[in-house]
Amino acid sequence: MKLHEYEAKNIFKSYGIPISEGYVTSGEIKEIKKPVVIKAQVLVGGRGKSGGILFANTLEETTEKIKELLNKEIKGEKVEKVLVEEKLPIKKEYYLGIVIDRKEKKPLILFSTEGGVDIEEVAQKNPEKIVKYYMDPQKEFLPYLARNMLKKINIPSKEIPKVADIIYKLYKVFKEMDGILVEINPLVITEDGRVLAADGVLNVDDDAHHRHDYSKFEEFDRRNNFEFAYVKLNGNIGVIGNGAGLTLASMDIVKEYGGDPACFLDIGGGADERVVRKAIEKILENKNVDGIFINILAGITRCDEVAKGIVEALKRHPKVKFSVRMMGTNEKEGREILIENNIPFEKSMEDAAKKLVEMVKDY
Repeated sequence: MKLHEYEAKNIFKSYGIPISEGYVTSGEIKEIKKPVVIKAQVLVGGRGKSGGILFANTLEETTEKIKELLNKEIKGEKVEKVLVEEKLPIKKEYYLGIVIDRKEKKPLILFSTEGGVDIEEVAQKNPEKIVKYYMDPQKEFLPYLARNMLKKINIPSKEIPKVADIIYKLYKVFKEMDGILVEINPLVITEDGRVLAADGVLNVDDDAHHRHDYSKFEEFDRRNNFEFAYVKLNGNIGVIGNGAGLTLASMDIVKEYGGDPACFLDIGGGADERVVRKAIEKILENKNVDGIFINILAGITRCDEVAKGIVEALKRHPKVKFSVRMMGTNEKEGREILIENNIPFEKSMEDAAKKLVEMVKDY
């Protein structure tokens, strides 16, 4: 589960990691005493390049910029809240991140002297500017390990204790919150010598919910309102299946034919017309979606209910491109409903995926 920046930063602050002064708002403006940065609170990357980060110097300008952001969509996600923070006098920007390396089966701590840009880009162009440290999850990460890590890279010795302290505390966040990914990009050194988390990313393991109170996070409430499992991705083809394995296989076959999945959406077993319609409408909230691939192997789920849900969704969204493959319970009845409504279907998931990818490319 992804947390919004302001949620991640509140957690950072509770662990003693310095953050910028600011507040979250959906429109109400507080007094502005200094220049500010206004950041859209959306769960997508690259919001700065998409116009999701603006600057202002006065109360009037701040009001205008907040209104501008609240009327925007960033990569298909509607902006409902913004974070207003002091504009920092930045001297340097670093990158700090911790992620699970699934190949090594260990947490990997990454630090780079190139902050404020994608770490993947740095790794490709300037790998020597990244230092890595694999952590044994059974052992304690101590401050001296962070200091030793920083001595391997070119940063001033006077900065090492402050930065190492943040690395140590960020690892505690990662471990105690059951993190999958945590980032500070950029970790900034200000002109007046402060070291601050100017941004914050925290993704936590959904399966650890029994150890934490996730109900305080926005995304948790949204997910609880769904009657299906949904994970948003960065592509343009929505993928619906029934069962996690089938849905993942559907995503793989879309990728195999040159498509790019926009989501993982598993309607589970026994989904009726209403659930199927809601699933399609959830996918179509993402404005990047050009088409939807529906792959159903019906058992307790019935093909006729799936077909009815598709028909109802198409009444509301007639221009959306669909590719459907349905097999199993009430397969004949489901296909008849699709035929009656001029909705094409395929007999194999390979043909259905290939056809949709071709339709989307020609669109």
